[in-house]
Amino acid sequence: MQRYEMGVYDVIVVGAGHAGCEAALAPARMGVKTLMLSITLEAIAMMPCNPSVGGTGKGHLVREIDALGGEMGVNTDKAFIQSRMLNTAKGPAVHSLRAQADKQRYHEEMKKTIERQENLDMKQAEVVDLIVEDGKVRGVVTRTGGIYRAEAVILATGTFLRGKIFIGESSYDSGPNGMAPSMELSDSLKKYGIFLRRFKTGTPARVDGKTLDYDEMTVQHGDDRIVPFSFMNELLDENRADCWLSYTNEETHEIIRNNFHRSALFTGEIEGVGPRYCPSIETKIDRFADKKRHQLFVEPEGLGTDEMYIQGMSSSLPEDVQEAFYHTIPGLRHCKIVRPAYAIEYDCIDSLDLKTTLESRVIGNLYFAGQTNGSSGYEEAAAQGLMAGINAALKVQGKDPFILDRSEAYIGVLIDDLVTKGTQEPYRIMTSRVEYRLLLRQDNAAERLTEKGYRIGLVSEERYRRYLSLKEETEKEMERLRSTYVTPSEADDFLLSVGSSPLQNRISLAELLKRPQVTYENMRAVDPDRPSLSYHSMLQAYVNIKYEGYISKQLAQIEKFRKLESQLLPEDIDYAHMDGIRLEARQKLNDFRPDSVGQASRISGVSPADINVLLIHLEKRRREQAKEREAERGADRERDDKPARDHKKSERNGQEG
Repeated sequence: MQRYEMGVYDVIVVGAGHAGCEAALAPARMGVKTLMLSITLEAIAMMPCNPSVGGTGKGHLVREIDALGGEMGVNTDKAFIQSRMLNTAKGPAVHSLRAQADKQRYHEEMKKTIERQENLDMKQAEVVDLIVEDGKVRGVVTRTGGIYRAEAVILATGTFLRGKIFIGESSYDSGPNGMAPSMELSDSLKKYGIFLRRFKTGTPARVDGKTLDYDEMTVQHGDDRIVPFSFMNELLDENRADCWLSYTNEETHEIIRNNFHRSALFTGEIEGVGPRYCPSIETKIDRFADKKRHQLFVEPEGLGTDEMYIQGMSSSLPEDVQEAFYHTIPGLRHCKIVRPAYAIEYDCIDSLDLKTTLESRVIGNLYFAGQTNGSSGYEEAAAQGLMAGINAALKVQGKDPFILDRSEAYIGVLIDDLVTKGTQEPYRIMTSRVEYRLLLRQDNAAERLTEKGYRIGLVSEERYRRYLSLKEETEKEMERLRSTYVTPSEADDFLLSVGSSPLQNRISLAELLKRPQVTYENMRAVDPDRPSLSYHSMLQAYVNIKYEGYISKQLAQIEKFRKLESQLLPEDIDYAHMDGIRLEARQKLNDFRPDSVGQASRISGVSPADINVLLIHLEKRRREQAKEREAERGADRERDDKPARDHKKSERNGQEG
């Protein structure tokens, strides 16, 4: 096929899902000429699975994307139809916002944003090959022979790479939601030394909402107070839809058990590894055989359609079996399936082959983001897309990379897990993976990351000014709470009413707020003259004071963590011949080449004992280098002093003569 030149860009992004959108918008907003290519423009911000954004742990990622200047939170606020804050019975560290989205509007709003973004072009084209010269990517080639050149390329291909769909005994090549797969790019990656493996995910059936019996299910309303995802929004419109809860039963399980032999998961047809934390319904029934029922949620796909998404019921069973077991579930007994459930298998890379910038260790200037890195979920994909886009832009601009560590963001945990620990299944972020949860809350994402986003040129002036204004408002309120006092006579009636002990002496409102029974809201009884605050500033002031002691302890833990992170490892260190470290650890360290001792400690197969040996080696090396430097300085002094000594010797000889 004849090839022909089509254009030159700074950054090219391949893919237009949640990773691709963020990966394209970030460099464009940083002033870098960017091109986004997609097999179909209908794939822009497509939601082929759950029509929702956020949830436990994932809501933190969305807030962090927003704080850095990304688009997912802004777009969700435009397209949401129901909003709920999860885990409110627990502490603020695990509160997570979740929004049900109108999936068609989500796609339309994101497409509109991309179309109107300066420095960003989008085109419908399938990329089938890379252009690699001298170990670095230099562009891409499309199916029709078009050549697009660039300084950096980001692959955000999602589940399209050699995508294959399974429904019962039937299987066929396909991308998600029936779209065309990318069948040739995998061969190109292999040709250039990129190792690929197979992962699998799935999606449940969609049913006609008009055929459901809603009175047989439990309604799930949205929150009365709607908290936005984006820092730029204070108030949002009301909820416009409800969700419903139902359960499987023994009859459901019996039908599924009797048809295990017809599921591609059990016949061995599927090669790929599926997500442990989001299993298919047949996997649940097989793995948890003693469980009498499993919950499922019925969620609207949007306001312009009657299609309903059955969360918790992904499957690769045949259509006739799906019809049979769905009809055993309360609320779904008369449902009509409009899109059957399916499993999809696809190619992805080994994330251990990535640097912390998400640049390939094999091909320079080639970045990967999203499900192609072995992760799962829209939010995980968008976070990686944002970071890959930022780092590609910075590299083109000749600037230092932008890396978030585990103490700074959920995004830092996500990427560090992928590139140091790797994953043997589709990776999902969870609050339990995060060591410093109390400091990495979703409510303080702006405080943690806006300055960083502004410094790299991604956060707009408008957003930055709003951040500074609300930061000042928060600090003033915290100071007011610390400097305003109440006496026993003013506070005791209130304290008794909330089940707290009376005061012995006057105390500040800040100290009062630390009592378990006291909240910012109910404390209004003894603080009637409090100023009117934004919701954001009020929440920040409350949490910072309420958990001040715990926050201080976690800051001390982070200080220890950063000491290990700051101990950089020399690029020329020879792990292969380092005595005292186990063979497996030596091999892992040699292959991965960690940047710091902290990063080395998180590599799978490297034990604390190995790290201790490594620290001893570094100290020994430091002392040897110090001796060498001292010896060199001594030699330099010797050379510098020699002319003077020779001159004095000459003078003495002359006097004696």
